[in-house]
Amino acid sequence: MLRKQKPVKDSFVRMTELVLPNDTNTLHNLMGGRMMHLMDVAAAISAQRHSNRIVVTASVDNVSFRESIKLGNVVTLEAQVTRSFSSSMEVHINVWAEDIPSGTKIKSNEAFFTFVAVDQSGRPIDVPEAVAETSEEIALYDGALRRRQLRLVLGGRMSPHEATELKALFDLQ
Repeated sequence: MLRKQKPVKDSFVRMTELVLPNDTNTLHNLMGGRMMHLMDVAAAISAQRHSNRIVVTASVDNVSFRESIKLGNVVTLEAQVTRSFSSSMEVHINVWAEDIPSGTKIKSNEAFFTFVAVDQSGRPIDVPEAVAETSEEIALYDGALRRRQLRLVLGGRMSPHEATELKALFDLQ
């Protein structure tokens, strides 16, 4: 049976927040935990839009804090499903910090989150196939299987010998 298909653009989420004093550390920078919370919320909404289901966070790839986000900055998060598997979805997130008075905007963070769609009992449930259309969407889609295999190998859920996409990347036999 063919899975329902859905364009990845339909999962796009843009979320904007103002960094307030309660969100910052003693250096007046946005706390990392608060940033992770915002990223998880934006990514979850994206996964829900794609699947029309309840979703739970399964994994978070490396989140690097490239640039600090200051008190008073406006944070913009953009999230979109890159690819779906049977019940899981990879979501890509970009984060920008904007200092409105100075007119500057910098990219602060980028990450991949994985979500699993679940039914009312919490059991995994099938999700629509993600359809990439633009060149950027296709590039993210094409890399998603390698990233998934890497997550599974690192998590001990797949043998490195089974990770055919990763082996091909390194031209290993």
